[in-house]
Amino acid sequence: MSFPSELARQYIDGEWLTGNGAWDIIDINPYNGEKLCSITVATAAEVDLAYRAAERAQRKWAAVGAYERRAVLENAVRLVGERADEIAELIIDELGGTRARAEFEVRAAQEFLREAVGQTMRPSAQLLPSVADGKENRVYRLPIGVIGVISAFNFPFLVTMKTVAPALALGNAAVVKPHQNAPIAGGSLVARIFEDAGLPAGLLNVLITDSAEIGDSFVEHPVPKLIAFTGSDRVGRHVASVAAGLFKRTVLELSGNSALVVLEDADLDHAVSAAVYSRFLFQGQVSMAANRILVDRSVEKEFTARFTTAVSALVAGDPRDPDTRIGPVVSAFHAEALTALVDGAIEAGATALVRGRTRGNLVEPTVLAGLPEGSPLLEQEIFGPVALLVPFDGEDDAVRVVNDSPYGLSGAVHTADAERGVRFARRIRGGMFHVNGATVQDDPAVAFGGEKRSGMGRLNGEAAVEAFTTRKWISVQHGRTDFPF
Repeated sequence: MSFPSELARQYIDGEWLTGNGAWDIIDINPYNGEKLCSITVATAAEVDLAYRAAERAQRKWAAVGAYERRAVLENAVRLVGERADEIAELIIDELGGTRARAEFEVRAAQEFLREAVGQTMRPSAQLLPSVADGKENRVYRLPIGVIGVISAFNFPFLVTMKTVAPALALGNAAVVKPHQNAPIAGGSLVARIFEDAGLPAGLLNVLITDSAEIGDSFVEHPVPKLIAFTGSDRVGRHVASVAAGLFKRTVLELSGNSALVVLEDADLDHAVSAAVYSRFLFQGQVSMAANRILVDRSVEKEFTARFTTAVSALVAGDPRDPDTRIGPVVSAFHAEALTALVDGAIEAGATALVRGRTRGNLVEPTVLAGLPEGSPLLEQEIFGPVALLVPFDGEDDAVRVVNDSPYGLSGAVHTADAERGVRFARRIRGGMFHVNGATVQDDPAVAFGGEKRSGMGRLNGEAAVEAFTTRKWISVQHGRTDFPF
C-alpha cells in the first residue's frame, strides 16, 4: 500500500483543506528517512474555525437519539476491522513500529470503539429521593460540549480513538491536534474513518499544526470545555495551568517512571518475559514502560543472567522484517539524546551489562546496573530501549524504592502469591499496578490514569463517562410548598 498522502490536510467542518500557515510539517519514516508527505500547518484562525464548527454541530448531535449515535460508532468499528491491514501499514511507515506492534494497536483501537458503542446507551438520568414531601429530584447526565484533544505519537491511532470515540458517543464534539510525528495515524486517519462511518460534518475536526504557529490558542479558545492531553509532564503542566486559569476541565495522561518488581518467590522465567516486554515494547517509547526493573537481592544474580540473555537476543532493524523486535526511535534527535544519556550514566559509574549501538535512528537495547541511589536517571522517564536494574532488600525496601519517584503511572509486581502481590500493589502511590503481568496494559472498561506528575483524571469505561459529561439537577415539586416567609 502507498502512504495515503491525500490525508495530509486539515479536516475542518467536514472539508479537507490546505492549512494557511507559512511552513510545512514534514512527515518522515523514522526507519529509512523517506519523506511520506508534507502538511502546511493550520493557523490560529483555523483553530477558531474548527472550534466554531464543532460548537455548531454539537448542539444538534446532543439532541439526536442514542441509537443514531450508536449506529455511527458501529460503522466505525466495522471500518477499522475492514481496513485493519491498511491501517497497520500506515502505522509501520509513520512510526517505525513492528508489524506485531501495529496490529496490536489496531485491535486495541477497535476494542475501545466497541466500548464506545455501549457508552451511547448508558443511563442519562437518575431519580433521587428528597427530604421534602412531594419533591422529585432528577439528575441528568449531559455532554459537556466540545473537547480539545492533544494526542501523542507513540500509540497515536489508539490514543486519539480512545479519547474521541467516547466523547462522540456521549454527545460531544471534538477538535484534535495530533503530534507532528504522527499527524496521519493520530489525526487524519481517525477523521477519515468517522467521515466514512457517517459522522455529521463538524463533530470531529483535525488540526495539524504546532505551538510555534498557534501558541496557546488551542487551549485558550473559549469553546472547548475540556482539554484531553497525552504527552510529557513538562508540557502537561503548562496545559493544566492555562486551562485552570480559564476554568476548563483537563484529563492529563503524562509521563511515567514505572517499576516492575520481582519478589524472591517469583517465577523468574515469567518475570523475565514480562520485564522484556514491559521495557522494550515499541523501543520503550511508552509512558507505562518499565524504566526500572527492581529485583530482590536473593534472586538478583539468576534474574540478571536470564534477563540480559533475553535482551541480547532482541533483533533491532527493519520494522517490516518479522524477526525484528526493536525498530527505530521516532527521530534522530531522540536517538542522539538516548545515546548521550547512556554515555553519561556509564561515565557516572553505571555498568552496562548490555550495551547497544546507535545506528541512525536505530538504538539497540541497553541494560544498566550499579546506578547509585539518587541517580537522576532513576527519577526520570527514559523514552527509549534502556533498562535499569535495581536490587532491593525485602518487600518494604521495594515499596520504598518504587514510591521514591515524582511519577505514579503504572507498575507491576511478580510473586508466587497473588494476594501478596495485591497487598504490595495497594502500598504503591500510583494510578495502576498489575500482579504477575506487564507494566504496559490498557483495558476499555477499566479506569486508566496516573497520580503525581503522571497526570490527572481518568479515561475508559465509566471514567470516560464521568470525564466527558456533566450533571444537572432539576427538581420538581408536586403540590404546594409552605415557605417560611
